[in-house]
Amino acid sequence: MEVAVYKRWVSDPEGYWREFVEKTRSLIYWAKMPEKIFEWNPPEPFKWFVGGYTNAGYSAVDYKVGRFGDKPAYIYLNPELGVERKITYRELYELTCRISAALRAIGVKRGDTVLLYMPNSVEAVATILAAARIGAVSTTVFAGFSPKAVADRIELVEPKIVFTQDYSVRRGRKIPLKENMDEALRISQWRPQAVVVRRSLAEEKEPPMERGRDMSFEEFMELGKHGECTAEFVESNEPLFVLPTSGTTAKPKPVVHTHGGYQVWIIHGALLVYGLSTDDVIFNTSDIGWIVGQSYIVFSPTIMGTTSILFDGVIDYPKPDIFWEIVERHRPTLIWTSPTAARMLMRLGVNQARRHDLSSVKRVVAAGEVLNPEVWRWLYEDVFQRKVPVIDHWWQTELSGPAVGYYYALVKDMPYGLEFMPIKPGSAGMPIPGVEVEVVDEKGNPLPPGQKGTLVIKRPFPGMTPTLWKDHQRYMADYWGRYEGKLVYYTGDAAHVDDDGYVWFGGRADEVIKIAGHRIGTIEVESALLTHPAVAEAAVVGVPDPLRGEAIAAFVVLRAGWTPSEKLRRELVEHVRKTFGPIAVFAGLEFVNMLPRTRSGKIMRRVLKRVWTGEAVGDISTIEDEASIEEVKEAVSKMKTLREEG
Repeated sequence: MEVAVYKRWVSDPEGYWREFVEKTRSLIYWAKMPEKIFEWNPPEPFKWFVGGYTNAGYSAVDYKVGRFGDKPAYIYLNPELGVERKITYRELYELTCRISAALRAIGVKRGDTVLLYMPNSVEAVATILAAARIGAVSTTVFAGFSPKAVADRIELVEPKIVFTQDYSVRRGRKIPLKENMDEALRISQWRPQAVVVRRSLAEEKEPPMERGRDMSFEEFMELGKHGECTAEFVESNEPLFVLPTSGTTAKPKPVVHTHGGYQVWIIHGALLVYGLSTDDVIFNTSDIGWIVGQSYIVFSPTIMGTTSILFDGVIDYPKPDIFWEIVERHRPTLIWTSPTAARMLMRLGVNQARRHDLSSVKRVVAAGEVLNPEVWRWLYEDVFQRKVPVIDHWWQTELSGPAVGYYYALVKDMPYGLEFMPIKPGSAGMPIPGVEVEVVDEKGNPLPPGQKGTLVIKRPFPGMTPTLWKDHQRYMADYWGRYEGKLVYYTGDAAHVDDDGYVWFGGRADEVIKIAGHRIGTIEVESALLTHPAVAEAAVVGVPDPLRGEAIAAFVVLRAGWTPSEKLRRELVEHVRKTFGPIAVFAGLEFVNMLPRTRSGKIMRRVLKRVWTGEAVGDISTIEDEASIEEVKEAVSKMKTLREEG
């Protein structure tokens, strides 16, 4: 099965992209049009839209102010602090210009790096855009990271200027960002020229400031009062930002995205997968410290001229229906969330949603992990009553925007009326134009439809990172050198492709459970557990088994009204075996109140497995709640005891 637009790309790849660049000139500004579409001489970095001159910050701000000056660019919401703030495209332009001038005044120039350790805020977004406008390279560090994680990222990019905030607030708890930054700089070998501190909690005393290094955001802005505001156009392949991936067992990989290819790809995804238009209001629950936030909070919405709800908070606090209350009040047309957030909302119950008017919503998209079929059905059937398409898709930090998805632009009768493309709950959809995939075995040999292996991408596309920051050798080795004699991009994700060409993901390739020669994806088992009415959330890992190689260890969070019991434990195990048969051998199943997850919402299966094996859990600087690890340790102890007794 191939969609017509995909066939168009296959028949003439360069012509497809040349045509797309021409069609989107009202969105993406080119000071000089590209001379060549694509160039690659491995092992050198590949290049897109060679000889073209553009600037992502200019496309987002300067290029839009004339058309959308009085239109809200962002609606900032912090429910915990009771703060709501609107900023128009004209105000965003003025703020971004001022920051650009201040950056120049303090000595930041084209190619220099700046680092942000800030939560979602208008000032943070404007600083990212301002750095882009002058050709500087930004790095945004998630504001939940520990000082050690921040220090690692400082040393990776060696920023000239660092931006931070006094505090952020989560679930009533203050997170001392400035103090964390001070500690990060104390343990880091790199010394920035200045640390700029934004105050968010005026009632609090001023955080400690180091004389000669630290300045307030207001002092910084004064530097740009009479400064130059012009944007600097850069060659398409110059770096726009560096976003380090979360390090688990190794140091973070500093992923580079460039001005030209990145803009083209995120707008390509915005139009084709999300059906985005200038009339949309976007409610994206991500954080600017993650690629989803960079691409679809900071850059794509502004380049498109949409309005975004800039959410600084959590979706179930200070009250359990705050998410739905925001939808009712601010009328988004597109909700963007993660499967983890959806599972959290599902756990709270559909009544929280039904007491609010959700009629503004035209589509829901999910990314970050696999959208389990049961969660998809809950959103589509229970919450939106079969009136709104719920669209899964897949991409990575390294890929900048959707690579596998459903073609929203072809919608007729939603959601099953996607032209040529019915939605298959549990599948991320099909590769979009530019993306050619293959499922391979451990040696890189292609596998037929239905067989599970690892997904690879057979050629570069515009949004794919061309290198790692100052470490191209590592880039080629980790991503393109996985299989001897075969130049393909290694995604690290377990998957299979069905007979219709749909891609089904099973988790990370190194998380696939191998039981007596059978391969079962962790996501598959978790999805099976979620079909039981008692289960709100589940996390599954493979653990050593002397007879079968590996067995399943499952950690289950129950829905309200259900109580842990031995009977329910046996019932859940049998429930899974109805799906997989006798190959689903359990080392144990235990109940917990919460799962260890990152602050971006991803389950930390690595931690679960290491607790079982008795290894050190490693870097947990990204964990949302360390108490979850203690729960897991207790659960593992119970599992092992039951196993020994059995």
